[in-house]
Amino acid sequence: MHEVKPEHDARGCRFALVAARFHEAHVERLVRAATDVLRQRGADDAAIELVWVPGSYELPLAARWLAERGDVDAVLAFGVVIQGETEHFRLVADAASAGLMRVMLDTGVPVLNGVLAAYDAAQAEARSGGARGNRGADIALAAIQMARLRRAVIARA
Repeated sequence: MHEVKPEHDARGCRFALVAARFHEAHVERLVRAATDVLRQRGADDAAIELVWVPGSYELPLAARWLAERGDVDAVLAFGVVIQGETEHFRLVADAASAGLMRVMLDTGVPVLNGVLAAYDAAQAEARSGGARGNRGADIALAAIQMARLRRAVIARA
């Protein structure tokens, strides 16, 4: 039996991060945690690209542009959507999630969904470096594994 179990070694891999500027303070914390993990796991600064978009709704298109270039091993998408007086936040979060999944399946490049859909600012704070940790770090670890897995599976084909 051939088993592939990728490790958290980012050396030699290239990563593109796409981040939404809406609720930028929370998103910056997610991005900072992700880039810290990528560097700690061996990614060079030159192998990490960060692109900012207006909001979470725009994340899938920018992720597609980055994935289609063919020079990245994984795309990490970050955004924060907080509920207001209407259900608009859910529509934006669902559209971003579905769009990111479509980009991943259409291009074959791993696209990690780091969009937080929170009921209030306290929830967003808790998950972007507060009491619940930082989802940016989690997303980076998953991105490293998926980048390694993609390389291993494609090399075996």
